[in-house]
Amino acid sequence: MTCHVLVGGFFGDEGKGKIVSYLAIKDEPVICVRAGVGTNAGHTVEYQGKTYKLRQISSGFIQKKAKILIGPGVLVNPDVLKKEVEETGVGERLKIDGQCAIIETKHIEEDRSSSFLKEKIGSTGSGCGPCNVERVMRKAKVAKDIPELAQYITDVPLEVNNAIDEGKHVIIEGTQGTFLSLYHGTYPFVTSKDTTASQACADVGVGPTKVDEVFIVFKAYTTRVGEGHLQGELSEEEAKKRGWFETATVTGRKRRAAPFNFELARRAVMLNGATQAAITKLDIVYPECTGARSIDKLPEEGLSFIRKVEETIKIPVNLIGTGPGALDIIDRRSEL
Repeated sequence: MTCHVLVGGFFGDEGKGKIVSYLAIKDEPVICVRAGVGTNAGHTVEYQGKTYKLRQISSGFIQKKAKILIGPGVLVNPDVLKKEVEETGVGERLKIDGQCAIIETKHIEEDRSSSFLKEKIGSTGSGCGPCNVERVMRKAKVAKDIPELAQYITDVPLEVNNAIDEGKHVIIEGTQGTFLSLYHGTYPFVTSKDTTASQACADVGVGPTKVDEVFIVFKAYTTRVGEGHLQGELSEEEAKKRGWFETATVTGRKRRAAPFNFELARRAVMLNGATQAAITKLDIVYPECTGARSIDKLPEEGLSFIRKVEETIKIPVNLIGTGPGALDIIDRRSEL
């Protein structure tokens, strides 16, 4: 067990925060490092009676032994970062790479005032797209040039690779979802960069030969925020009837819902080179699954669904979410 990458298999909102927090508790990594775009992705962690909504810091922060890092490919909003440092109490365990580009007020204003980004694409308005444009043009400010961030600066690729080379466990936390990828998603209704496992590795400076496992996370149904095609989309009324209606972590907008998409799941596994899968919110689709901690506690309907997913994607579903808490998981990895 050294380097594990975790990514989303659909359009975001799959429950990556829950799975990362569980793995951080159970596998005791020495480093949890956030990859991804930036503050336009929110991960939710429920642990010990508290709920955390994180846009910058890795969901693995609840593992007190782990360093919490942010890779150079991730955009940083200093205000959001400082707020999360206070909320989580992560303290000196948090470090960011000096090469992280900085989201400024002008980027947020441009994002929110652009009719194309706001109305056609459905941007979160967090400034990530405009900031990435400036980064590509080599005009964006970076973290090492911001005095207020000086205490957090480190060489993230060096720290991560040194830990891997020493045989220590590292979790790389991706954000968004596979089909929001700028290259592999439902263009133009996508985010401003790639979101697959390959990109997550690049975001933190880890080469592909150092990755042992790629976890891909799916929800037991599909949701999507913003514009773009969603096959089998349900009416809001039907989504509420099924208990699938949700709001987005970052924007609070309504999430559009549809049944689990087996075809997209198979393609996501291919695009990410995934080796293991996680399914979250099985308890929402099959309420009898709520609170189950072992596979033999699942009702036949829920178990049949898991089997069908495995038959389709050709990799094992080793983690199954059966409730909102970080530890509400069936962990089948010991069966391997």
